[in-house]
Amino acid sequence: MKKLKARWGIDNNWQIAIIFLVFSITGSTASYIGKPILSYLNITTESFGTFGYWVTRIILLFTVYQFLLVGFGWLFGQHQFFWNFEKKMLRRIGLKRFVD
Repeated sequence: MKKLKARWGIDNNWQIAIIFLVFSITGSTASYIGKPILSYLNITTESFGTFGYWVTRIILLFTVYQFLLVGFGWLFGQHQFFWNFEKKMLRRIGLKRFVD
């Protein structure tokens, strides 16, 4: 735990528990709302094919996840941590022009 706290710049174990909780809630929520969004947009395996459906779903889930992560981080009082985490992740995938 000490390495993780030092790496993330966390002061106590309570913050780590909150951060893990936010990650789990965000992942579950993004996965849960992905299917209804695709259904609303009429994106199915029949209309897009299996490969197209899953590529579209993954892109949608990734996008929704990014917004939810910062939002849930804010709700749980860890906005600064998750905003920095988000900026770092977007830089790594080549989208740094959107965060700088």
